[in-house]
Amino acid sequence: MQYQSPQCLQAVICDWAGTLVDFGSFAPTQIFVEAFAELGVAISLEEARGPMGMGKWDHIRTLCNHPDIAERFVQAVGHAPADDDVTALYERFMPLQIAKIADHSAVIPGALDTLTTLRAQGLKIGSCSGYPAVVMEKVVALAIDNGLQVDHVVATDEVPNGRPHPAQALANVVALGVSDVAACVKVDDTTPGILEGRSAGMWTVALTCSGNALGLTFEQYQALSDAEREASHDQVSAQFAPSGPHYCIPTIAELPNVIDDINARLQQGERP
Repeated sequence: MQYQSPQCLQAVICDWAGTLVDFGSFAPTQIFVEAFAELGVAISLEEARGPMGMGKWDHIRTLCNHPDIAERFVQAVGHAPADDDVTALYERFMPLQIAKIADHSAVIPGALDTLTTLRAQGLKIGSCSGYPAVVMEKVVALAIDNGLQVDHVVATDEVPNGRPHPAQALANVVALGVSDVAACVKVDDTTPGILEGRSAGMWTVALTCSGNALGLTFEQYQALSDAEREASHDQVSAQFAPSGPHYCIPTIAELPNVIDDINARLQQGERP
C-alpha cells in the first residue's frame, strides 16, 4: 500500500464558547470572577480570560499560579493556593456555570449558515470544549433549541489530557471516521485550542473577534467602525502568532472561504 495525501477536507472541529455560541466568550470568564469572589479573592475579567481554552480545573490552577492572584489569595484565605483549594474553587465554579450557561447561549451570527454550507460540501462537524461533560450537556441542548447541531462533541473531562494536548481533537477524528488528520480543520478562539489542532496535525483557523481575546459582546463589536474592527483583528492575530495558526479570520462566518482555500492547497499536495 502507498500513502496518498488527502485531496479534500473531511471534517471541521469547532470550539464552542466564542466560536459557535456566546460571542465574546462571557459564560466561563464571568463565572471564574464570581467563584473567586466567594472566597474573598478579587480577580478581574481580563485576568480570568488569560488561560481560556484550557480545561476548567487547569484554568483555575493557572490563575492561582499567577503571582498577583496568589498574593490576594493568601491575604484572603491565609495560605497559598494548593491543589485542594483549586478543587474547592472548581466545585464552586461548576454549579455557578451550569446555572448561568443559558445567559450566554446565543448562537454566534453566521454560525448556522456556515455549518449549513460546510455540510452541503460533505464535511462532518466535530467539536470540543474546555467545559466538562456536565456543562457541555446543557450547552449542546441549548444550541439544539437554537437550531445549531454538530455531529460529535468531546468534553475536556472525556480525555486524559485537555487542551493544548491534541486528545480532544483526535477523539473527534476517531468518532467521525476521518481517514487522515490532514483532512481536518480545527477552529478556535483561544491559543490552547489552536495548539491542540497543530499538535493533532490539522489545519488551524483562529477566530480573532468573536471570542475570548477581544472579549466584546456582539453589539459592542457591531458598534466598532470598519477601521476599528480591522485594527482589532490585526491586534488579536498578532497575539495568536506564536501558536502558529494557518489562518486568522474575525468570526466563523468567514470560514467557508478558508475551507475553499485549504481544499485548493490539498489538491496541490500541501499538508498542514
